[in-house]
Amino acid sequence: MNMIMAGECRALIHYRAFCNTDAPQLAEIWRSQTAQRGLMQPMSAAVLERFVFSRPTFDAQGLIVASDGERLLGFAHAGFGPSSDLSTLATDEGVTCLVMLRPDVEPSVGAELLAYSEAFLESRGAKTLYGGGSYPLAPFYQGLYGGSEFSGILDSDQRGQAFFLEHGYRPAKRSLVLHRDLACFRPLIDRVQMQIRRQSTVEMIVDPPTTSWWEACVFEPFDRTRCVLVTRAGGPPAAVVNFWNMETMIGAWGVHAVGIAGLQVNDSRRKNGLATFLLGESLRNLHAQGVALAEVHVAEENAAALALFRKLGFEQVDSAVLYRKD
Repeated sequence: MNMIMAGECRALIHYRAFCNTDAPQLAEIWRSQTAQRGLMQPMSAAVLERFVFSRPTFDAQGLIVASDGERLLGFAHAGFGPSSDLSTLATDEGVTCLVMLRPDVEPSVGAELLAYSEAFLESRGAKTLYGGGSYPLAPFYQGLYGGSEFSGILDSDQRGQAFFLEHGYRPAKRSLVLHRDLACFRPLIDRVQMQIRRQSTVEMIVDPPTTSWWEACVFEPFDRTRCVLVTRAGGPPAAVVNFWNMETMIGAWGVHAVGIAGLQVNDSRRKNGLATFLLGESLRNLHAQGVALAEVHVAEENAAALALFRKLGFEQVDSAVLYRKD
């Protein structure tokens, strides 16, 4: 990668790929960011190693750093999502997950980092470029940025959103971030829910097997629980929902939280109150185990899912936007 002259002091800024010795300074850059609801803190080199660098999809060439001598000024991290069957990496769509600078660094350094990130993605075959990522096109920073899901750049991260907009990216998808305080949570009770209770039971599976290679890549570092709604008469599960332990956000939020992912209802059983019952019973059981908060990200256009979570008392606390390059 090239060097450029920057500023009147003619400091020599070098853009290069990540080296293992960079981890402590990358953590320092992360800690220097303005406090944000969806930004995990405090960051450390050990956390980056566990949740980012150790992933099988990590490519050092995709993590570009800017340095002034021995001092790192910022970084951009690029990567790819999975194939349609979630069994391998696909490089036709590339994403710049994050661009971070020290607070005292000129914005032009961020622009250069983004340009190098885009060049890396295109060199590996990317035809479409995104900013921020949105599952499954979110190869890194699960649990470190965004909360329960990396579904784009948060509205609460106004600098991050402005950065991508200034460099030719436009909103491609918006997701709403919803919270439910479980301290006073009670499952809904009505005739339909009571009938489901008589006919069904909820089984909780701790550390369940992953259902795809990509799911294993993303969620392997986290403790997970799968809740399954099964009928007392037998047969396949009527509904399934996955929770993961958001241990990484305890420092920022001060409570034990879980993220909700992968809610599915058997096609033949939809619109019968099963999702409401499964979520209600699952959240009640998790609260009994010490969980204080549940978070979920829902696509803005998914009216049915939004209605379901709002019926259970979830409230919007943020939004996230996936950006695409014009």
